[in-house]
Amino acid sequence: MPNVAIVYHSGYGHTKVLAEAVARGAASVDGAKVVLVPVEDVEMHWDDLHASDAIVFGSPTYMGSVSAKLKAFMEETSKHWLDFKWRDKIAGGFTNSASQSGDKLNTLTDLVIFAMQHGMIWVGLDIPPGNNHSKGSVQDLNRLGAFLGAMAQSNADEGPDVAPPSADRETAERYGRRIAEVARRVRR
Repeated sequence: MPNVAIVYHSGYGHTKVLAEAVARGAASVDGAKVVLVPVEDVEMHWDDLHASDAIVFGSPTYMGSVSAKLKAFMEETSKHWLDFKWRDKIAGGFTNSASQSGDKLNTLTDLVIFAMQHGMIWVGLDIPPGNNHSKGSVQDLNRLGAFLGAMAQSNADEGPDVAPPSADRETAERYGRRIAEVARRVRR
C-alpha cells in the first residue's frame, strides 16, 4: 500500500486540475493512500510528506521556472534536508503553462535537481511522445513529448474547467498511476 503525497502550487487553477489527475491515477493502484497538499497548506502536512513513499511536485511554469510559491516551499524543506528525511522516496513532477513549450522542461529540471538534493529516486513518464507525426493529434497522450514528468498546456484565455485539455489530464493520471506502482514495488 503506497502512500503518495502530491505537493503543488496552482496560480489559476490549471495546475490543481493536473494535481487532481495525478491523484486519481495514484489512487487507482490497489491500497494506495493519496494526499493532495497545496503549498499554502504545507505546514499542516509535514507528517504526511515524511510518511509518504512517494512525493510528486507540481508547479505552473512562470517565466521559465517553478512558481515563487513552490520555490519557497522547496527552500523551506532545507530544515528536513539536513536529516535526509526524504532519502530513497520516489519523486516525480508535473507542470503547466499557456505556451506549447513555455520552457516547461526547465521547470521539470528544477524539480529533478530539488529531488536529487533530497536523495530521492526520480520516476519519469513512460508514455511515448504523441502528436509528433502526420497522423498525430492533440488528443494523443503525452502530446507535448515529455519524459522527465508530465507536461500540460492550458490556453491563456480558458479556465481550469476546460484547460488543460483531456489528453494532458489523462497523461497526468497515467503518470500518477506509474508513480504509485513504482512506489509499491520499491516499498516491498
